[in-house]
Amino acid sequence: MAASAKIRVTPKIIGRLRLASQGLLRGFSSVEECVARMGAIQAQDLASAFWAVGERVPGAGLSRVLESLENGTVVRSWPMRGTLHLVPPQDLRWILAITTERTIRSAAARHRELGIAEADIAVCRDLALERVAGSPGATREELFKIFESAGQTTAAQRGIHLLWILCQNAWLVQGPPAGTAGKALGQQLFVAFDEWIPESNELGREEGIAEFLLTYLQSHGPATLNDFAWWSQIPKTDVRAAHEAIRGQLVELVFQGTSYWLGPEMAALLDDGVPGSRTVLALPGFDEFLLGYTDRSLVLPAEHSQKVVPGGNGVFKRMIVSAGEVVGTWARSGTGRSAAVVPEPFDPQGLPPAAARSFDVQAAKYLKFMAS
Repeated sequence: MAASAKIRVTPKIIGRLRLASQGLLRGFSSVEECVARMGAIQAQDLASAFWAVGERVPGAGLSRVLESLENGTVVRSWPMRGTLHLVPPQDLRWILAITTERTIRSAAARHRELGIAEADIAVCRDLALERVAGSPGATREELFKIFESAGQTTAAQRGIHLLWILCQNAWLVQGPPAGTAGKALGQQLFVAFDEWIPESNELGREEGIAEFLLTYLQSHGPATLNDFAWWSQIPKTDVRAAHEAIRGQLVELVFQGTSYWLGPEMAALLDDGVPGSRTVLALPGFDEFLLGYTDRSLVLPAEHSQKVVPGGNGVFKRMIVSAGEVVGTWARSGTGRSAAVVPEPFDPQGLPPAAARSFDVQAAKYLKFMAS
């Protein structure tokens, strides 16, 4: 499909197509469907991940998203980029089988600095599995004490790296929230992978990469193969081979000489009318709408990028998105009944009146979500 479709393709059109692909216009029917259709949702900051789901599942409240973690219908782990994501439990094992080796290899120098050897990993694995077997799980602090008692220091981030390695190898996984405090702070119990996820889909490496790529392009498209290679940290050679296997299920959109890929249903909107021209959203920090691509310039003008990711430090602020473009940030102030949402638009004149009213609706939706 060329860029000369019935609707003239512009960066904003691509942004609106991404809104549609990501469920930010029509929404998904459940938390589980949302996570499964997205493939993975950035969840380093759990509160942001909760609202990312809330924006995509109409009517869902915070308690409903928490429930999905409590009953294991959604899990939180480190499937790629060394970063926490929400993922479908039945897919986590085969994703890790694809990504773990390269991810751990990238951390090898740090592990040498921390004095983590294969023997240390084996000791901690056995201790952790003995502790969590048949139990509701253990907190990070509990596991650290067990490691320390066996002579395995957990100082200087050594402990969290050991737990990370155990999760990367599918021996442990993060399970239910760790009590009332954990629900507020994002702490979760660590549980035995095989007990928490007793059934997993079985996909080989080539089949798994193709499935992961297809899910990504259908949920994030229009997107490039380079976007997926960065997002998943799967080698580009493997990505190109996987693309050959699934390209018949996708539509190519060429824009400014670059090939973007998306699902047929979303591509059809170029003929039928791309929705979202008046849509205003209050997206969380780290949302896949921006974070899920290596090139973010189509939806975030370069002159404003530092306002969303100050200093390029990897911390993404909450975003105001209007008609498929990031037009500002927002912040939450106060707690309880005094909680409020404060818009910080890039334009010194503020949001246009209609957009400001739409943002107020979004702000109320967010506060209701967090309270329910």
